[in-house]
Amino acid sequence: MSLKLGDTAPDFTAQTTQGTITFHEWIGNSWAVFFSHPADFTPVCTTELGTVAQYREAFNQRNVKTIAISVDTLESHNKWIKDINETQRTIVDYPIIADPNLVITNLYDLIHPNASETATVRSVFIIGPDKKIKLTITYPASTGRNFDEIIRVIDSLQLTTNYSVATPANWKNGEDVMVAPAVKTVDIPYIFPKGFKEVKPYLRTTPQPNK
Repeated sequence: MSLKLGDTAPDFTAQTTQGTITFHEWIGNSWAVFFSHPADFTPVCTTELGTVAQYREAFNQRNVKTIAISVDTLESHNKWIKDINETQRTIVDYPIIADPNLVITNLYDLIHPNASETATVRSVFIIGPDKKIKLTITYPASTGRNFDEIIRVIDSLQLTTNYSVATPANWKNGEDVMVAPAVKTVDIPYIFPKGFKEVKPYLRTTPQPNK
């Protein structure tokens, strides 16, 4: 199953390190970061799951829940969490899904046979409160994810969901944004009272409206 941006994230019921969840119900009115890792007790994954725990306050500020998955068992996850907490000096405070039968893995197309026939790739799904997929990123098994980038993307997604703007390359929260093409230049002062700069008729910048 190939999931695309704007698709409804498939719902499921799963066993996790924090009990049984139904995915859509678990998301509730929050945003969610759903990410897969190739295997427990592996070095890159250990740093990734620890980093997500260390970023808890940043996720909370943005109303974002986090949840991980691999094809390992619940028993394996619970043993591994002890190592993550010890080596990364943190506390894993979010659920890790056990999917040894590959039910959810196949639902989200997390095994890419040309990369590995048994291990899930490092996929990230950012899902909105409407349960729609807003972003997907897939990394190879050997490359750890940049969670600063994931936070940056969440900032952009939440901003552009609420305002008629887009964010330029390398944009960071607090920097100027671009007025959406659908907004007529004559209407900009009414919509964006902080002012704007017209670089080209199609390239108009304005201060971030929610700052």
